[in-house]
Amino acid sequence: MFRIGTFVLHLFQKGVEAEKRAISLLSKLRNELQTDKPVTPLEDELPDAALWNQHLDYQRNLSNGNGEPSWFQSPWLYVECYMYRRIQAALAQNPPIDNFDVFNEGKVQNFFESQEAVIALCTYFQELLKNIKDLDEKQLQEELFKLLQVSLWGNKCDLSFSAGEGSSQKSSPLLSLENLIPYILVNDMEKLWSLLVNAKKRNAEESNVRVDIILDNAGFELVTDFVLADFLLSSKLADEVHFHGKSIPWYVSDTTKRDFNWTIKQLQSANHMWMSRCGINWEGNLKKGVWVYRDHMFWTLPHDFSSMAEVAPDLYADLQKSSLLLFKGDLNYRKLTGDKKWEYTVPFHQALNKFRPAPLCSLRTLKSDTQVGLKPGQGEQIQASEPEWMISGKYGVVQFAAAL
Repeated sequence: MFRIGTFVLHLFQKGVEAEKRAISLLSKLRNELQTDKPVTPLEDELPDAALWNQHLDYQRNLSNGNGEPSWFQSPWLYVECYMYRRIQAALAQNPPIDNFDVFNEGKVQNFFESQEAVIALCTYFQELLKNIKDLDEKQLQEELFKLLQVSLWGNKCDLSFSAGEGSSQKSSPLLSLENLIPYILVNDMEKLWSLLVNAKKRNAEESNVRVDIILDNAGFELVTDFVLADFLLSSKLADEVHFHGKSIPWYVSDTTKRDFNWTIKQLQSANHMWMSRCGINWEGNLKKGVWVYRDHMFWTLPHDFSSMAEVAPDLYADLQKSSLLLFKGDLNYRKLTGDKKWEYTVPFHQALNKFRPAPLCSLRTLKSDTQVGLKPGQGEQIQASEPEWMISGKYGVVQFAAAL
């Protein structure tokens, strides 16, 4: 008994020392950020460190001899991603807390604060499943559009955007869909429907329509993505759904494998019949292989997606097998479009800079000042009355581009 106590005490002391070292590294990071210090190479041994350091060299070359890239003088997307990667480095260098998710508490809280909305959505969906075989094509289309909108507006629940406050979904998202339609600035849902229906007809014998969802936030948004994915299978619009999450904690509320599995387990064990049924069915989808979860370090690199074919050819080749890629959220949109200050009317496919491994669609609520594919005068008209329209989360897009 004495030995066990000594061992536990030793582990506790190691944990406390690791925590102190990690806090010291995080304090150093904060100081560098606040005082516009140069961006420094990563010193940890995580598998992506060399790629990050190569990208720092690339940023140095961009500066044309005007000094080292620094926090205030570098592209915002780059230093923002770098900050989250440095947070991970502070933990990775300090076992036994190297696998600790510093954002986990906020994600868990967001999920439980959204229980009312989760219950409403699971109840609606399970009722829908009872009659799904009897729906005609028009009714199926209406349900797809409804669940696409739920997934779109679920993207409002973003902890990095809200600084961890007030981002949960308190009421049923289904009640407000009609009122929110005017705020969808680009609405390509008809194109998604046509693509899926035609893919199904083409592959009726082979049965291999695959939809990939590049995930954004855990919590309520992830549940909306699960419901959409289940609907695609249950309606036979797709045969398999591949989910892509982050390999490390990222942008506060982004989905990791732990979040993905935890959410399904929470639903399974819920004392609400329809929540539990959803969780059991979704665990079954994973076991049957019709749902697949994947992560890849490319999703947490600073590169925009036009670099994927060169930096992560394995991931690009995998995405080429998809019938449709659904990119969730604002960060994915920024990486799709290179995070540039485009003219509003620039076509979406042009801003993608040849990144079109498969037909793709962005489901995104606007939280940053890049937006393309609008009609002439559309952006300016909103700007005149709402100067903060691009960062408020009030507007959204369902924006489609065909494959190359």
